Amino acid sequence: MMKLSTRLGVLVCGICLSGAAFAAQDSGIAGARGRGRSGVDEPTIAPAEIQRMFDAYALLQAQAQLQVTDDQYPRFLARFKALLDVRRRALFEHGRMVAELRRLLMEGQADESQIKDRLQALDDAEARARADAKKALDALDQILDVRQQARLRVFDEQMERRKLELVTRARLANRPKRQP
Repeated sequence: MMKLSTRLGVLVCGICLSGAAFAAQDSGIAGARGRGRSGVDEPTIAPAEIQRMFDAYALLQAQAQLQVTDDQYPRFLARFKALLDVRRRALFEHGRMVAELRRLLMEGQADESQIKDRLQALDDAEARARADAKKALDALDQILDVRQQARLRVFDEQMERRKLELVTRARLANRPKRQP
């Protein structure tokens, strides 16, 4: 018989995936259309929706890899999601600040003090992000035993690699094919 936490995880993943499928069908939600390999307009999924799907996948995989017990699962779920949220916000903030720096440099009218201020703000944001992620990870560690903590570190690295592989594959798949 399937554990309660596994069933909940499957339910969460199913909801996210069905929501993504619905979003892909409803261009009003996805907000954009792209040309597929067939040359026909196909709906695209918003990056935020892809991130939600990947987070649901990561949650299911983490539960299995870390061997989270039914007793741990409710607290694990909340704290793991908090860690993912902290990381996502930090990534968004970093991207926003780098784009602002790029804009300043492209305009060519920014003085050194403006650039220096933006660089300092970026450094401060990165330091806050590291501290927030450490705090979220520490909160997660509080409910895990030592082996689960070690598995979490290994799992985290595997998920980052998996994410990079998926992004690379998606970029390659979306490249226009060369005509001989």
